[in-house]
Amino acid sequence: MKKSKNRFFFLYSLFLLLIIFFNYPFNISNAALFDNTPELISTLNSAFEDIEGWLLTLATPAAAVAVGVGVFMKKFSFGDEERIRMSKKLIRGSLFSYGFILAINLILSAIQSLIS
Repeated sequence: MKKSKNRFFFLYSLFLLLIIFFNYPFNISNAALFDNTPELISTLNSAFEDIEGWLLTLATPAAAVAVGVGVFMKKFSFGDEERIRMSKKLIRGSLFSYGFILAINLILSAIQSLIS
């Protein structure tokens, strides 16, 4: 079962990359023909930038609360192995998720600086 999921993910990713690769030259030629961006597209871009800013603003307190809950859960577990294990998973998962969000933001801003 796991092999079929990995194979599906690999084939789907390969298909997506091929579509992007073969569509890239057409996007460049269209950009050369039409220099102006429509107002709707610029409005959508600014809306997505606002949403990205809000998500990054909310991610920091959410990660802090999750780590705090994990620390308190570990502190007040009173030796219960299940709660200690759960608290470690919560702390580790929240830190990895926050790091992933920051890495995605870094990658998107690098791509945006290359495009502009």
